[in-house]
Amino acid sequence: MQYTRRLTMVALVMAASAGFLAAQDPPGRVARLNYREGSVSFQPSGVDDWVDAGINRPLTTGDKIWVDARGRAELHIGSMALRLGERSDFEFLNLDDQTAQIRLSEGTLIVRVRSIAQDQLLEIDTPNMAFTVRRPGIYRIDADPDSQTTYVTVRDGEGEVTGDGQSFPLYARQRVAVRSGDQLEYNLTSAGGGDQLDEWCSARDRREDQSQSARFVSREVPGYDDLDQYGSWESQPEYGQVWMPASVSAGWAPYHDGHWAWIAPWGWTWVDDAPWGFAPYHYGRWASFGGRWGWIPGPYQVAPTYAPAMVAWVGGGRGGSGFSMTFSSGMAPAVGWFPLGPREPYYPSYRSSQRYFTRVNTTNTVINNVTINNYYNARNDRNSRVVYANQRVHNGVTAVPQREFASGRRVGQFARPVSAAQIEAVRVAPGPFIVPQRTSVLGAQAESNARAVARPPAASQSRRVVARTAPPPPGVPFDRQQAALSRNAGQPLQDREVRQLRQGAPAAAAPVRVVDMSRVKRVEPRVGQQPGGQPAPANGRPGVAPGQQPQDAREAQPREVQQRQQREQQQKQQQDVRERQQREQQQESQRQMQQKQQQDVRERQQREQQQESQRQMQQKQQQDGRERQQREQQQESQRQMQQKQQQDGRERQQREQQQESQRQMQQKQQQDGRERQQREQQQESQRQMQQKQQQDARERQQREQQQESQRQLQQKQQQDARERQQREQQQESQRQLQQKQQQDARERQQREQQQESQRQLQQKQQQDARERQQREQQQEVQRRQRAAPPAHPPAPAPQPEPKKEKKPPPRDEKQN
Repeated sequence: MQYTRRLTMVALVMAASAGFLAAQDPPGRVARLNYREGSVSFQPSGVDDWVDAGINRPLTTGDKIWVDARGRAELHIGSMALRLGERSDFEFLNLDDQTAQIRLSEGTLIVRVRSIAQDQLLEIDTPNMAFTVRRPGIYRIDADPDSQTTYVTVRDGEGEVTGDGQSFPLYARQRVAVRSGDQLEYNLTSAGGGDQLDEWCSARDRREDQSQSARFVSREVPGYDDLDQYGSWESQPEYGQVWMPASVSAGWAPYHDGHWAWIAPWGWTWVDDAPWGFAPYHYGRWASFGGRWGWIPGPYQVAPTYAPAMVAWVGGGRGGSGFSMTFSSGMAPAVGWFPLGPREPYYPSYRSSQRYFTRVNTTNTVINNVTINNYYNARNDRNSRVVYANQRVHNGVTAVPQREFASGRRVGQFARPVSAAQIEAVRVAPGPFIVPQRTSVLGAQAESNARAVARPPAASQSRRVVARTAPPPPGVPFDRQQAALSRNAGQPLQDREVRQLRQGAPAAAAPVRVVDMSRVKRVEPRVGQQPGGQPAPANGRPGVAPGQQPQDAREAQPREVQQRQQREQQQKQQQDVRERQQREQQQESQRQMQQKQQQDVRERQQREQQQESQRQMQQKQQQDGRERQQREQQQESQRQMQQKQQQDGRERQQREQQQESQRQMQQKQQQDGRERQQREQQQESQRQMQQKQQQDARERQQREQQQESQRQLQQKQQQDARERQQREQQQESQRQLQQKQQQDARERQQREQQQESQRQLQQKQQQDARERQQREQQQEVQRRQRAAPPAHPPAPAPQPEPKKEKKPPPRDEKQN
């Protein structure tokens, strides 16, 4: 019987411990800023700085958004879309698995709710009233600071307006204008048409409705609709449908283009730069297919659980897994990470319960409960239990200096891949034990803080809103957390630590006035009716409800018509009363059920606390019993030892001396082992550094040799070009000289030919002259002979001398 009671107490203690740890679990959902247009600013929880809002930043309790003039913004909480118009001041008063409480001090908010569970709450708090969404639908809230009026339009769905002293439902195709003063003032009308902001929201809704990725990814995963534009789905035999990103650079790997930000209560959180970079980095798993990375979503039929980054860590500090690498700035302590593969466990680096460990894994990959329980039980020895597939994929592990990791800047400019030898040398770490800085909270947009960033008006930030549900206490400023974070080696603070810091110096609470629901009366006005049951003025005549006629016109009607109208009106009122009573009964039943559930929760918590107290008391009693038993055993041993001290003193002393010698020897061996291990690590680091330096020297020498070879080759080419140019110039000179000589020879030959012709002509003229002279002489002789008779025979005529050929003068050899 006593044994059974002990087992029962142990089970109760374990259940209480599990419940206590579960209360420390972070939320399983966040909001995502997925679209912005114009000037949009962001203030993280815990800091006073405003920075330029970046997409893919996870938003949670205490985060604020300001949309400036001509700006727009879109956020998602699961499948719920929240769209902000210009000049809108927005803040998350509370955001967890059950509650989404929003503060809208001014501006326009349009909400599309696809689904809302019975235990979930969506509340929008404005300066005039609090609006609670009851059903899926489309809702528009306009908070006008100039007229101090809040307008709520229900396109589809149902909600409830709560203000000073009254609350009333608001149904589809209805619109109400609410002013708050000493008493709630409102005017209920039919919803009118939309404007450009409504048309833009409708276009965004159609984009989500037509998403092809919704066939493979749950709509509760923020960012599923962005996958259509930036990638494609492929079927893989082992995993089914896998999303493959398009237009990524060669050698690209997940978790490379973005930065790490510190977001409580999770701690280090990945914020990606790609427009599609939210769903694949906080849900599901990654795998490599022939050198291409693909994203595998989690089970479709279960609600997903958000994680800050689905990675495993190497290095980063504690646990014997630190390592150093050579970066552009030199050797520095490094931290690395790689994406988790399918069926591999995600180990949170923040404190969480086994229930959370199971939920965050089973909703994001296919893994059974037995395996996940084994992983959880071996969480302190994960290196021997888990074989990570992506740890040894080419470029799978990314590393940066720890200092740059904590700066909040983009890691791509500092990251470098880790070699296979280094991967084998380092161990998988529980997390990056790096203390965050203020810039870690602001993220990559911290640099915009130095520029002029749009901020909401001071009046808007201090404007008080009306709330139906009390929000949680404000967060502790980050500057006051830094000392505790340094002591925790960069781990997020526990709830008790946050409470202690909050009690030491309470932070300024958000300007919220919570309505006392015990003094609120629930009414159900009709369209056109004002508070107190009076109809709203119509056609310029007060006291006449829409659809009614003045009194004098009613008197002129026949009595039968009046009676029929009265009966119809009474029947309509009775029908309205019955419907209102049914709705009130349903709401009352729901309220009673919720109260009963809350009462059960409080009672269960009380029982758990009592059981925890009883368990602690029993443990204290058991500890006291064990200590008492140990003291008695020690006393008995002392008595026995005193009896044997005289005969065994010397032997005991010898044994103690031997044991002391052995202990000192063991300590010396352990010390030597640790020193040897440190020396080996230092030698390994030096060897790697020397190898890297030698490799750099060889590469530098090769580059210098290549540069020298190229220089010599260029000089040789230039020398050849000059020589070739000289040869061409000489050849050109010789060719011109030969042409000149040939020209001179032709001219000389022409002159000689002319001279020969002239000489022959002269010889011919001289021959003709001699012949003519001879003929003349012969004629003269003949004439004389005829004139005088001859006395003697005539003498013979003289014969002409034979003509001698004149040899041409010899040619000049140089001319030839």
